[in-house]
Amino acid sequence: MAISKKHCRKATERNRIKRLVRESFRKHQQQLAGLDIVVINQPAAAMADNGTIGDSLERHWQRCAKAKQKLTERDS
Repeated sequence: MAISKKHCRKATERNRIKRLVRESFRKHQQQLAGLDIVVINQPAAAMADNGTIGDSLERHWQRCAKAKQKLTERDS
C-alpha cells in the first residue's frame, strides 16, 4: 500500500492513514472478496480524525460491495 507524499507530507500521517485503511479493509474483507481495490488519499485525509476516515471508508466499501453485487447479478 502506498500513500502519496504529495498529500501527506509527514510519515506519521501516511502511516496512520495506511493503518486505518488496512484495519477497515480487514473488517469488510468478506464483502470485498474478489475485488481489486485502489485507495487514493485526498489532502483532507491528513487532517481528518480517525472516525471521519473510518466513516468515509465504510461508505466506499459499501459502494464497492454494491457494484460487485450488480456485476454478479448481470453475469448470472
